[in-house]
Amino acid sequence: MDLLKAACERLAAAKSMSFTAVASYEYPSKLGPPILYTVHYDVAMQRPNQLKVIVPGDGPASEFYYDGKSIMAYAPTENLVAVADAPPTIEGALRAAFQTADIYFPFTDLLVTDPYAAMTDGAILAFYIGPSGEVGGTKTEMVAWANPEIFLQIWIGVDDKLPRRVRAIYSADPANLHHQLDLSSWQIDAQIPAEAFTSEKAKSAQPMKFERPATASAPAGLKPLGKMTPSKAAPAQPATKSN
Repeated sequence: MDLLKAACERLAAAKSMSFTAVASYEYPSKLGPPILYTVHYDVAMQRPNQLKVIVPGDGPASEFYYDGKSIMAYAPTENLVAVADAPPTIEGALRAAFQTADIYFPFTDLLVTDPYAAMTDGAILAFYIGPSGEVGGTKTEMVAWANPEIFLQIWIGVDDKLPRRVRAIYSADPANLHHQLDLSSWQIDAQIPAEAFTSEKAKSAQPMKFERPATASAPAGLKPLGKMTPSKAAPAQPATKSN
């Protein structure tokens, strides 16, 4: 828990951060063995009220912007944009996007004000696994953590205390499918220009309502660790195409 707390304190203390996240998740196939899907995210965040998430592919490309006043979800291929007023903090904006339109990012709990509280909520088990030099091109410490809903294995950088990989299995999933998040290209407290958190091209796209998709299929149990909502599960990736 001390290793996890050190990583969360590093994230919480950052005035700005940018990183690349690659989420890989298994999904059932008709033949039985799971299929692996991968989603790439380029993330930039400036506390207390600016966030950008770019998803170039695989799957539908999407862009998400928050500038302290509004949240904007943009589908560049379809040239559609959904805009909504937002609370004055990143955490509030993420909660509003999730509750209003099922937009959820697998790294959400790394961006909130108190990552440690979000990640350890309901913890019933934690143990140290050992060192690893094979993840993220750096030396890491492996930690396992669980609550009644999820089992996590986390790789934390020895020197920089930054998370490099998170691997999860959800107890509500009878197939025990794996979800993995690889984190790289970390930049902490680098200067990020204000114009990075908006897009004139997105603003000029065809508008549509900022609301929950008509249909959504989520792997069982998948939802934010921090309780964004008391019961509603989240989709595996942002549904900006339908929002």
